[in-house]
Amino acid sequence: MKRALILLIFILGCLTIESKAQKIALKSNLLYDATTTMNLGLEFGLARKWTLDIPVNYNPWKPDNGRRLRHWGVQPEIRYWFCESFNRTFVGLHAHYADFNVGGLPGLFSENMQKNRYQGHLYGGGLSVGHSWILKKRWSIEASIGLGYARIEYEKYPCAECGSKLKDTGRNYFGPTKAALSIIYLIK
Repeated sequence: MKRALILLIFILGCLTIESKAQKIALKSNLLYDATTTMNLGLEFGLARKWTLDIPVNYNPWKPDNGRRLRHWGVQPEIRYWFCESFNRTFVGLHAHYADFNVGGLPGLFSENMQKNRYQGHLYGGGLSVGHSWILKKRWSIEASIGLGYARIEYEKYPCAECGSKLKDTGRNYFGPTKAALSIIYLIK
């Protein structure tokens, strides 16, 4: 985790020096907003057809009903735009890291997620595709989806609030790793 944080700080430092005349966008993923997850993304124009997107999300809430969806994560992505930066279709290569503490979730999730609590972290990467629609001079909306890999290391507990650890393990996951419907404000 320390290596990822150092790399992220280094990349941001390089971008602030080089991005004086480049475009910068401020973003919010509406899908995260629907789950009360605070999120903010910055996307930096690197070249005419290349950008770096760095979304961060955080959900600290603990509802009274014993449910948990606490997590924080970051998912930097380098993007290649077929038209020009911040306009129309793109493909991306993303990495991700997240810490989580989830459990006691409603029927939409698996029975294990209803009855148990999982605490741990994940990391991995994947490929994505998306499209951006310009709404006004500085406003646009963007949709993207990605597939990839995640290594999930976790501890399993018998309920959302209580219990001794049942399992300390990990697993490999291949499948959807990204979904976003974002509102975007172009700063520069």
